[in-house]
Amino acid sequence: MDEKAKRLEIDLGEKESEGIYSNMVLIAHSPYEFIFDFARYLPGVKKARVYSRIIMTPQHARSLLRTLEENVKKFEQKFGKIEMGERESTIGFKGPDE
Repeated sequence: MDEKAKRLEIDLGEKESEGIYSNMVLIAHSPYEFIFDFARYLPGVKKARVYSRIIMTPQHARSLLRTLEENVKKFEQKFGKIEMGERESTIGFKGPDE
């Protein structure tokens, strides 16, 4: 199969093309799926709001992780290392060791 035959056409709607800002993600999982709730937390507000929920298989979650790692490396090669700085709270995106 040639490269042209492998291309997938992607339809991006007008509303979806605007994107949704998120500074917090809540992740849950079962043996069959991963659930990502992308939320926005505002300082001084005691409640964060979920703006998008994405549900995927464990295999797709692993593929997402791999793709995200590759893209962060490409970003840092082009723009420099991403500095995390000090965090004022435990709210937001967190790794397993944080």
